[in-house]
Amino acid sequence: MTIEELQGQIRRLNSKAGQMKMDLHDLAEGLPTDYTQLMDVAAATYEIYRQLDELKQHLKQLESVK
Repeated sequence: MTIEELQGQIRRLNSKAGQMKMDLHDLAEGLPTDYTQLMDVAAATYEIYRQLDELKQHLKQLESVK
């Protein structure tokens, strides 16, 4: 994967992560309504940010080699 491809993937994931963060925030503000969705939304948000962190670390490695 090239640096440019990785940067594009990071941009797309950043956008999705921001939306997930807002969804989690909105859900938390509405508690106790829809509390049953909390764990699913939190887990999905965690996974997005985990993937984003992994991609950013990979990008740093690629850029340091260049």
